[in-house]
Amino acid sequence: MTTREAEIRRHVSESYTKAVTTPGSSCCGGMQPAQKGVAVKSAGYGPELGELPPDAVENSFGCGNPLAFSEVREGDTVVDLGSGAGIDLLIAAKRTGPTGRVIGVDMTDAMIDRARANIAAAGLAAFVEVRQGYIEALPLESGTVDWVISNCVINLSPEKEKVFAEIARVLRPGGRMLVSDIVVESLPEELRRNQALYNSCIAGAISEADYLAGLRRAGLTDVQVRSRHVYDEMQLESLIESEIVDPAEKKRAGGCCGPSCCGGSGDVDVARLARRSAGQVASISVHARKA
Repeated sequence: MTTREAEIRRHVSESYTKAVTTPGSSCCGGMQPAQKGVAVKSAGYGPELGELPPDAVENSFGCGNPLAFSEVREGDTVVDLGSGAGIDLLIAAKRTGPTGRVIGVDMTDAMIDRARANIAAAGLAAFVEVRQGYIEALPLESGTVDWVISNCVINLSPEKEKVFAEIARVLRPGGRMLVSDIVVESLPEELRRNQALYNSCIAGAISEADYLAGLRRAGLTDVQVRSRHVYDEMQLESLIESEIVDPAEKKRAGGCCGPSCCGGSGDVDVARLARRSAGQVASISVHARKA
């Protein structure tokens, strides 16, 4: 791991820790706690949300529902990369039942604590667990998993090729993955340098073509995009503004979010960046299989 990669991981972990421990903070889309319930429904979740602990729903930072197009069955083993507060773990557990196994992997202590509390509150601790680790080096045995899922997390990895290789390693023959993630066709360099936008799932994202090619290079087959939502200018402006223009931070730091948050980029013309990036950022659902 390079110094830059370690720095990215540290920033991301700190950002998500803040998101679940500080009221009114934002992350991966800038969703405030009062808005998240609406946001996750619009991302493809349905009535099952009403059966989950409220904390799991309120602290969901995804860009889709990675289980919406899956065929997870009773008795399956499911692994969630970057499992966060546990919303997808709990939904997967409803499908696998107690004869199955659901494992979350996350690197952030605060997220792991929150997920374990939500798992216990849902009464599913007997067959749902969370392990601390990096998605580039999964704490799992090879060839033991039926499904790998993930919700807007792989884009945050500075070593995506390793993530794709790990997915292929842990899947058993015939096992499948279905992830929701952000892809970006082209971005202004000022966005690429912005750590706040890296934390919010944009600046570190790769193109759809590179994403699919990376999965194929890892040895996966039947690689396909099952759904795609391209963000328009208004949606991007709202997203960028929620991450960069933080009034409380501006008051404390005297501009933008301060050098440590925005990577030293100074004040940002949000409308101009959104206009330049419109049509370039998308949320996709990607499926692949291990032969």
